[in-house]
Amino acid sequence: MSTEQKTTTIRVNVITRDKIAQFAHEEGRPMTEVLETAIKDYEKKKFWAKVGEQMERTRREDPEGWAEYLAEFEIWQGPPSGRIAPEWEGLIDFPEGFDESDWTGKKNEEANEGPAG
Repeated sequence: MSTEQKTTTIRVNVITRDKIAQFAHEEGRPMTEVLETAIKDYEKKKFWAKVGEQMERTRREDPEGWAEYLAEFEIWQGPPSGRIAPEWEGLIDFPEGFDESDWTGKKNEEANEGPAG
């Protein structure tokens, strides 16, 4: 029995083919590897988008469950740092004027400290 993978041909427009060829040339890899990497990256992006949608739905529809999740997360990861995890980069569109202190609570803590004395 052969262990060689079967292959097929797909049609892509010339511009797409040229882009794949350029990436392959720049990286010194076959075009098929470039495509396989792109597909894996796309699968990861779709996975994390789905996770984000599920988390948002939980936050919206189950506030008590969301609070429990946040409490457990803080136990494992520590308090929020205001930084986004690398796997979430590009998946979250922050509103215009977003202030990370809204997440970290730093602004409120500083305001409550008052003057030193």
